[in-house]
Amino acid sequence: MCTVSKSQIKREALVKATVNLVNNNGFHAAPMSKIAKMANVSPGTIYLYYKNKQDLINQVYIEVKTAFTKFAFKDYEENFSVEKGFKNIWKNLAEFKLKEVEEAMFLSQCDNTPMIDEPSRKEGLKHLQPLLDLWERGQKEGIIKPVSPYMLYAFSIYPIAFLMNMQQRELIKLTPAHVNDAYEMAWSSIKI
Repeated sequence: MCTVSKSQIKREALVKATVNLVNNNGFHAAPMSKIAKMANVSPGTIYLYYKNKQDLINQVYIEVKTAFTKFAFKDYEENFSVEKGFKNIWKNLAEFKLKEVEEAMFLSQCDNTPMIDEPSRKEGLKHLQPLLDLWERGQKEGIIKPVSPYMLYAFSIYPIAFLMNMQQRELIKLTPAHVNDAYEMAWSSIKI
């Protein structure tokens, strides 16, 4: 039997409250006192887990990024062809972003803010290493365009966040056909 400690419950509540407040109010309008109140813990409790707000934001970012990439590579195998591997990873990323909307929105905000420090960004990027390795292999095999991984990410992965945002704003209802079309466009944007 697996039991969850009170400490784990409090920490998870703080993570959830941070994600929620940042998504709804932005980084600067999510003070520690509000996070504590939303998590239903005393303000001092936060400092048992985090040094300060910067540490809280960085650690929550790394935790959410870890869950995101764990989901992305859940059934990926290194021996997949480049196209099959990319399709597998891309579909998992899309599924995560469309089902785990709060976490995906938080990561999207983190990608566009100076609030996340560089060591935390690098830590988050390490979790994407299988995708980076796949792209590098694809470039060596002459399948993937010889551009930087940032360009590959911008044109093939980042558009999922845009589609998620449009669905959240109820401007589009993404069907499986839309997701397939988006994948085909993503693949077309990076393949030679």
